[in-house]
Amino acid sequence: MTTESFAAILRHRRRHPERPAWMEQPGLPAQAIKTVVIIGMVVAVAYPFLLCLGTSLASKDELAANGGYVLFPSDPTFEAYRVVLDGGVVTRAATVSVGVTLVGTLLSLLCTISLAYGLSRPGTTAGKPLLLLVLGTFLFTPGIIPNYLVIQELGLLDSYGALIAPTLLNAFNIVVMRAFFQGIPDELHEAAKLDGAGEFRILRTIVLPLSKAVIAVVGLFYAVTYWNSFFNAMLYINDGEKLPLQMVLRSYVLQGDTFNAKALGVAVLPSSTAMSMAVLILAIVPIVAVYPFLQKYFVKGVLTGAIKG
Repeated sequence: MTTESFAAILRHRRRHPERPAWMEQPGLPAQAIKTVVIIGMVVAVAYPFLLCLGTSLASKDELAANGGYVLFPSDPTFEAYRVVLDGGVVTRAATVSVGVTLVGTLLSLLCTISLAYGLSRPGTTAGKPLLLLVLGTFLFTPGIIPNYLVIQELGLLDSYGALIAPTLLNAFNIVVMRAFFQGIPDELHEAAKLDGAGEFRILRTIVLPLSKAVIAVVGLFYAVTYWNSFFNAMLYINDGEKLPLQMVLRSYVLQGDTFNAKALGVAVLPSSTAMSMAVLILAIVPIVAVYPFLQKYFVKGVLTGAIKG
């Protein structure tokens, strides 16, 4: 190879640096396909939501004229929401769901952070057996009867604790957070120990401030799980006063109109479909409202927790 050709290759590489395939600018056909796919996904997600919202705002006559569902009501009314909220059942269930979600998410984060940090540090007593026990839950999950017997032995039947205990720890969240903690440089731990800091202080002052992304993501996972859970309530809760919102929503969707017009002081109730859609919208809105504030942490938290280095 001559000097001129070698210099030409160097100039070409400076002008066109090699990059990984996933960093290359896609061509026009690829961009068009991505645009079509994204638009299709947005429509697939937005259409059912808008249909539920439109149906909940439609009048009884308009729903009857359009076969029970309306995308864009001509005369929107909040009568279904007023009846649902005045009934007391939905507001009480929403209060239960909010309380269980907040308390459960905080307890789950506390337990997950503690266990994940302990498993991420070398020299932890029984660290490997505990890790194998956590990973084993991916393969071997307890059935309904063992879970019920455990909750019964703990004395949590028909209590709010039964809505939290079965979801307190999740093996996937532990593995993700452990991987994130392992990615924090050991030099920071060693420097803190030289200054006389213990493990708890290192966790509180160094690890947690660096782990906001993964904590936000794992917290969102737990919050969505607690908020959407109805199966635990169906198994362990008999007191109607302690039922969460999702269980009430399930009852209304399956049983239809369960409201008492005379008790509510309403001469004519809105359509049962409109009231079911109103309860559904009330159940969706809190998570939809929270997610945009945590979205910036989502990709960073999952990727950093899954890939060390």
